[in-house]
Formats: sequence, C-alpha cells, structure tokens
Amino acid sequence: MSEVASGFQVEGERWTPSGPLTMDSVSGVLAASVEAALPANGVIDMERIGAVDSAGVALLLAWKRRADAEGKPLVFAHLPASLASLAQLYGVGDLLVAESI
Repeated sequence: MSEVASGFQVEGERWTPSGPLTMDSVSGVLAASVEAALPANGVIDMERIGAVDSAGVALLLAWKRRADAEGKPLVFAHLPASLASLAQLYGVGDLLVAESI
C-alpha cells in the first residue's frame, strides 16, 4: 500500500480513501489525489470511509469530472449508504454509480 496522504491511499490498481469525507478533511484528500494517477482499474474503493457530508459528495463529483476529462472510466465500490443517500438528495446519485466488488 502506498499512502499519499492521511485519508488517501493507492493500493495496487485502485484508490482507497479512508476516514471521514467532511468539510474538515476533503480539501486534503483532494489535494493528495491530484498528484496521483487515476486508478488503473477505474475503481475507487469507498469501504473505509467514515463520516460524510456534502463535501464528500463534491469530492466524488470532482473525481468523476477528472476521469471524464481524461477519458477514463471511474466507478465507486462499497459506496456507504450515507454517501449514496446524500448524492440522491442532491440529485446526483446517478453520477456516482456504485459497483459491488
């Protein structure tokens, strides 16, 4: 495992963010992810995510925009129910397609 920053890791061909994705933590996670190549297999594993708020949804949308700009597929595995619920509430749930892996 290669840890790029607290809350953001690259494990093999996937990203595995961990901990909270809230207003207090998202800027650091986003900054760390900018330096990393998108996951080779197109999967961001959300299994280790803790507390979330709207900033977490914004982070996932930023990653999707980046993938679209780079012409690469991107899916979220193990999307926490709380994060999926927030995405639905904001009308962007369809953009954050979750995959069961």
